Amino acid sequence: MNNFTGKLISQHKRIGIVVAQFNELVTSRLLEGCLSQLALLGIPDAAITIVHVPGAIEIPREVKLLGDSNQVDGIIALGAVIRGETAHFDYVCQAATTGLSSLTLNGPVPVMFGVLTTDNTEQALARAGGKAGNKGSECASGLMQVLTVESQIAGMKG
Repeated sequence: MNNFTGKLISQHKRIGIVVAQFNELVTSRLLEGCLSQLALLGIPDAAITIVHVPGAIEIPREVKLLGDSNQVDGIIALGAVIRGETAHFDYVCQAATTGLSSLTLNGPVPVMFGVLTTDNTEQALARAGGKAGNKGSECASGLMQVLTVESQIAGMKG
């Protein structure tokens, strides 16, 4: 029986991060948590590429371009969409979610979804280093686990 489990082990991997600037109070904390966790996992700064985009709706395109560049082994998408008084929230959330889920399924590298979709700023901050943890940090750990599983699966070929 083959049993593959993601592990948090130091790997020589190149990591891309695409982060939205909109709601920067939140996204800067997500990025900080992500970078701190990658450092703890042994990923050197030289192996990290950070792409800043205006907002969450721009994230999928830049994730696609970065993934297709053959310069990274996996990508972490970070953003924060906070509900307002209009339907704009729903459209942005749908576009970001659909785009990123398609890319992680069909693209050349795995993509971790770290785009917060919250009702208010307090909820977002709670998930960006507050009482609910840091989604950026969780995505860094999750990506490393996925990369170890993919390495194990690739080792089956032959």
